[in-house]
Amino acid sequence: MDKRKITVAGMGPGREDMMTQQALDALDAADVIAGYTVYLELLGDRFGDKEMISTPMKQEAERCRMAFEEAMKGKNVVMICSGDAGIYGMASLMFEIKEELGKDAADIGIEVVPGITAASSGAAVLGAPLNHDFCVISLSDLLTPWELIEKRLRAAAEGDFAIAIYNPSSKKRRDYLRKACGILLETIEAERPCGYVRSIGRDGEEYRICTLAELRDAEADMFTTVFIGNSQSRITGGRLITPRGYRL
Repeated sequence: MDKRKITVAGMGPGREDMMTQQALDALDAADVIAGYTVYLELLGDRFGDKEMISTPMKQEAERCRMAFEEAMKGKNVVMICSGDAGIYGMASLMFEIKEELGKDAADIGIEVVPGITAASSGAAVLGAPLNHDFCVISLSDLLTPWELIEKRLRAAAEGDFAIAIYNPSSKKRRDYLRKACGILLETIEAERPCGYVRSIGRDGEEYRICTLAELRDAEADMFTTVFIGNSQSRITGGRLITPRGYRL
């Protein structure tokens, strides 16, 4: 095995039985596991013999540089991300940091290992809300201007996509889900079937199926994933589904 390699692995919600075997194999083979502190804690005791390195939120670039420093020492490094490494994860940043480091990191390979993203795991809890064309939009304006988020919301509504919304609210963005629903209601009827799931695959998991009008007043946080159906979505047997259009 080439020791001068960094694996960027998606760990899904964090529970071992919701990780891919490829991710578990990478973690088992690691000398060093890097990640946000909360994600390292979610790994539990199985990988307690590994060297762990972490940084707080908003220090993602520094965390990537630390991973490269360990790889340059010849260690097998795994950078973990919640959900999927390439969907709002660290994969693209790792490639950017490698480019920044230039020749010092030229012979360090980067392998991306996929994981179960919240759109998939949350949809399974609700039923099948993303069973036709859909898009994923984050409401966090930390790295994306709100004006662009608004544009994407309107485009998704006009295109009749089913929508998965990440990062719907936080302490500093308490009204963002309400604002987003207001934008969608410019195009979408108030009775459109929707739903949301909190703490997917973790202790305290809960969900609710509702209308778009009801969703506007829902309490959400950074651990909540929101789903808005398309014009064909409906509720059947207490589950939210978006038909694919198969002949019955």
